[in-house]
Amino acid sequence: QVRLVESGGGLVQPGGSLRLSCTTSVSIFSFYVMGWYRQTPGKQRELVATTTSDRITNYADSVKGRFTISRDNAKNMVYLQMNSLKPEDTAVYYCNFAQVRTGVRYDYWGQGTQVTVSS
Repeated sequence: QVRLVESGGGLVQPGGSLRLSCTTSVSIFSFYVMGWYRQTPGKQRELVATTTSDRITNYADSVKGRFTISRDNAKNMVYLQMNSLKPEDTAVYYCNFAQVRTGVRYDYWGQGTQVTVSS
């Protein structure tokens, strides 16, 4: 069984920073792709950032240069460092891990953490 637990959301002023964390009950070495998505009411969930087991990263154009995804294998954690936050970054952020077992991909989602950017 795989369970993801997110933390780090909150209220921050424009231009401020937050660091989101996502931890799992198993070693993150077992995951092929780890990433962050976000969603606001009335809009579909969008990809924010991903990192692969080969440490290849991908970012949405809207967050490039401001957000950084990273991992700590010893702690089984993945982070999203968010700098220079803008009001349009306000959303519920979800972590997503993908695991491949016997050639089959399995996706796991966290429950989400609220990020609000407002003055």
